[in-house]
Amino acid sequence: METTPHTAADAALLDTPRAQRAFDTVKSGIKVYGALSAVAVLAVIAVAISGHTVNTFMWVRAVLLPVVAVLIHRMAVSASRGSRRAFERVRALAVIMPIAIIGVDLIPGVCPPWYSLMQVVCMLPVIRVAFTTRGSALRAAFPKGR
Repeated sequence: METTPHTAADAALLDTPRAQRAFDTVKSGIKVYGALSAVAVLAVIAVAISGHTVNTFMWVRAVLLPVVAVLIHRMAVSASRGSRRAFERVRALAVIMPIAIIGVDLIPGVCPPWYSLMQVVCMLPVIRVAFTTRGSALRAAFPKGR
């Protein structure tokens, strides 16, 4: 993954206080998403221990989403250092993930309502990341045509 800006002008766009605040918001949003996903894993474990039904889908999703949070955070850090490719990936994932995760949870019978609600809560910081990556500060840091 590329990690440095291509020119001094590119570096100047990334080093503005607005861009750095926006990247701080993105990185903290992903950390909150990771923490909430970890809580979801603990909830699935607690429900399973208490004798209630936990299906394979819930186990797989609960385990994978915290791992995804780590990967997206690494991409966000790389983007904050100037990687346009990482920025575009974070930007795309922040839109796709909430739609896909909430959409699948809305399919009747896939998971219980409490789990669907927990996943919606986990996606709220990701939705914030989606808006932040489309804000003027980061659009200025990564203008089109670069």
